[in-house]
Amino acid sequence: MSDTRQENMATEETLQEGEAPEVDLTADAPLDEVDALRIERDELKDRLLRTLAESENVRKRAERDRRESERYGGTRIVRDLLPVYDNLRRALDSAGEAAGDADRALMEGVELTLRELLKVLTKHGVTPIVPEVGDQFDPQSHEAMFEAPVPGTKAGEILQVMAEGFLLHDRLVRPAQVGVSSNPG
Repeated sequence: MSDTRQENMATEETLQEGEAPEVDLTADAPLDEVDALRIERDELKDRLLRTLAESENVRKRAERDRRESERYGGTRIVRDLLPVYDNLRRALDSAGEAAGDADRALMEGVELTLRELLKVLTKHGVTPIVPEVGDQFDPQSHEAMFEAPVPGTKAGEILQVMAEGFLLHDRLVRPAQVGVSSNPG
C-alpha cells in the first residue's frame, strides 16, 4: 500500500472513533507562512476592535449631538423673539402712569402680550436675567454698554439696566446690557 492510502485509512479510523483529526499546519506549510498568517490574524483582530470602538464613539457622539440639538435647537428663534420682547417692554415703560383711559386699555393689552410671550419663552426653558441697579457686574451674564465714574458708587456696580439678558436652559442667549460704575473708590 502507498503511504497516502495508509494515512487516509488511519484518518478514517480516527474519525469513526469520534475524535477530530489533528491538523499539523507546519507539515504542509512552511513556518514563515504560518507566522505570517498569525500576524495577519492579529492585525485584523486589532483593526476589528478599533473599528468597533470607533463606531461606539460615533454612536455616543451622535446621541450627545441629538440631545444638545433637542435642548438648544431653539436658540435662533429665541434670539429673533428677544427684540419683540424688548419693544413690548419699552412700550410699557414709556407709557407709564401718564396714559389716559383709552391708552390704559391698550397698555393692558401690551402688558398681557408681554406676559404671554414671557410665559411661552419660560415654558421652553428660557429664563430672563434681570439685574438690579446696585448689583455687582458679572461678565458671565452682563455686557457693559458704558462705564461712568459716578460718585457714591463702587467700581463694578451696575448703574443702569438697558436690556434684560436671557438664558436658554444653562446657555447664555443674550447678556443683560448694563451701565457700570468705574469709580475707583
